Formats: sequence, C-alpha cells, structure tokens
Amino acid sequence: MSDKPHQNLAIIGHVDHGKSTLVGRLLFETGSVPEHVIEQHREEAEEKGKGGFEFAYVMDNLAEERERGVTIDIAHQEFDTDNYYFTIVDCPGHRDFVKNMITGASQADNAVLVVAADDGVAPQTREHVFLARTLGINELIIGVNKMDLVDYQESSYKEVIGEVEDLLNQVRFATDDTTFVPISAFEGDNVAEKSDNTDWYDGPTLLESLNDLPESEPPTDAPLRLPIQDVYTISGIGTVPVGRVETGILNTGDNVSFQPSDVGGEVKTVEMHHEEVPKAEPGDNVGFNVRGIGKDDIRRGDVCGPADDPPSVAETFKAQVVVMQHPSVITAGYTPVFHAHTAQVACTIESIDQKIDPSSGEVAEENPDFIKSGDAAVVTVRPQKPLSIEPSGEIPELGSFAIRDMGQTIAAGKVLEVNER
Repeated sequence: MSDKPHQNLAIIGHVDHGKSTLVGRLLFETGSVPEHVIEQHREEAEEKGKGGFEFAYVMDNLAEERERGVTIDIAHQEFDTDNYYFTIVDCPGHRDFVKNMITGASQADNAVLVVAADDGVAPQTREHVFLARTLGINELIIGVNKMDLVDYQESSYKEVIGEVEDLLNQVRFATDDTTFVPISAFEGDNVAEKSDNTDWYDGPTLLESLNDLPESEPPTDAPLRLPIQDVYTISGIGTVPVGRVETGILNTGDNVSFQPSDVGGEVKTVEMHHEEVPKAEPGDNVGFNVRGIGKDDIRRGDVCGPADDPPSVAETFKAQVVVMQHPSVITAGYTPVFHAHTAQVACTIESIDQKIDPSSGEVAEENPDFIKSGDAAVVTVRPQKPLSIEPSGEIPELGSFAIRDMGQTIAAGKVLEVNER
C-alpha cells in the first residue's frame, strides 16, 4: 500500500465520450500499465479494425475479467500522483456505477466528468451529474475530451464549458471550485503534459488538477459503523464476521452491538491481511471475533457499532430518490429491493411526499400520485424486515442506497431521516 493518502475517483459521463480511453491513458501516463501492455492492446485493436481503442481496452479487459470473476491485479485500477494514490471507480453504465457507489467499497470522494467537445452535454451527462450530487461527490473536475476532433478550437471548448456550468448550477453543484481542462484522452493532450495544441489554455493538466484535490478527512470521529459482508467459522478462533470499517475505529476490547440482529459482546481479536492488529480504521477490510457470538446470531447486512451507540434500525425512513429507469410509474405501495451497504431488504414505498425538480432541487409538487423515470422525489419507506440505516447528514457512508427491481437498478437515493423502531 502506498503511504500517500488515498482517494476514490469516479470517472463519469455520457457513453462514447471517452471515459474508458481516459482511464487507460491515466493509468498509462502514471506508469500503472506498462508500455508493452498498451502495445499488445494496440495490435489487438488494429486486428479487430478498432485502431485507437488501445487505451479503452485496458479498462475493458478489466471489465471482462470482472464479468468472468477472474481475480484482477488491483494495481491496474490504481495510479499515483505526487500527492495521492487513486483507485478508479469506473462506471461504464451508470447502473453499475450506482451499485458500486452504494456498496461502499468504492464510495467516490471526487469525480472526473468527461464531456466530448464535439457533442457537449448529453442525456447521460445530466444523469451522472445528478447522481454524483445525490450520492455525495464533493468535487468535480471536468475533462472536455476529444479536443482533437474540433481542431483544438477554444470556441468549442468555451461552448461546452457554458453548457456544463448551466447543468451544474441546475443541480446546485458549487461551480466556483470546478476545474475545466481541455483534453484529448486519445492523443494525450493536457492529460499528463501541457499540450502545444491548446496554447490558449494556461490552466493545470488533468493530473495536476487531480493532484490538487483537497484531502478528504477519514471519518474516524464518527461512531463505529462496520457493515458485515460475511460470517465465517474458523477453527481455533470461532465465529468471524468480516466487513469493511466505514466510519469510526474498531479496537480490540471494545463492546460492540450488531444491528438489527441485536446481539453484542466484546471484541477479542481483529485481523487484517491475515495478521492480528490492535485496531482497524475507515477503509480497512477486517475479520474480527466477538466473545459469545455464534455463527447463526448475525448475518450479512448487519451493522456493527459501539454497544453504547448502536447502529439505528429503521421502522420507517424518509429518503430522497432519483428514478433512473422504470418501465411504468411508481406509486405508493410499490415494494422493490433496497440495497444499502451490505444489506438487501424489500421495502415498501408508503408515500410519495414531494416531487423534486431534478434540475433545480426545488419542490415541484406536494404528494404526487406517482413518479416515473427521470423524476426525483422525497418518499417515506417501510422496510419489510429490520434494516440498519443512518441519515446521510449524520453518517453519509451508511445513508445511501440503490433500489433494484426486475434485474436492474431503477433508482438511487439518500436517507434524510430515520424513524427508529
């Protein structure tokens, strides 16, 4: 592991605006993917008549590996700048992106929004920006890509900036901090080195702007919240829940409580990478053993927290949701599956309280009869079985969820308040 601070970086934007090529280029320029691998992809791409796709192939190979469940050398998705080491949360389709963002392991701190200079703001650009905003991404760096296709003209660049600024203002992203960089991921302009083709631009390169991102504070001051991914029985130790610390610190000797299973005990040992450690911090994946807890007492989806400040369990909760795709309309009484941290629980939307204009964030309608694709709303939700979830204003790491039905992500949201049972 690098001794630099870590950042999760989402690469978002419309399909075909060059996200994969940019990711491949970033990995190549930072030495995370060796030259010969790119050469290999170049030959492969040319054979398939897809010259120019060599950088995209770097990521697509990973995507394929992911689908086949092959272990990936994690280095492929990580790269260093002088100040940080980054893990890329690549989001080929926003449906996967939403699911990845919500499973916590890739809660992105910041994002690069890729907008093609020859195409401008497209439908998915809007959705991604709104989602990024709903899911709590703080800073956006805008890569105006494919500058080579518009002959590196400043006028095209400025036009796209205008469109993007309008979009950001609509969803209330603070545009003062936003960095815009004219790039060609394919040719490499302004990615790692300043380009002579854009002599009218005097701002940072893309890597410089990533390097200048503010450091995110690890949420160590928040109370411990550790969603359980699996529970194992290990001979000689006993029951070992495994999960990733989202907030707070897990120490040996702590008295902890698992919710909603409502059992607890004293932490005897904490293990990370097969070594015993005295404590674990946010981002650490750990296995730990708790005195008196058996394998059948707890399960995936439980959240571990301090016994004196246990994770909240919702009777109902209010949430802001964004419907991304649904074949018809959503009305009160609809019961899809909510994916929050490691839990998957069927939940009923009891009432639709307000419809929100996704482009401004203002209330558009009180108590609407239904919501449909593209709508944002505040809803009241009742889990069908106990679910531990937190208001995103207090513990954002446990305050977001995806809603799935019919094999796809239909909506994403964040918890506004929890009515505890």
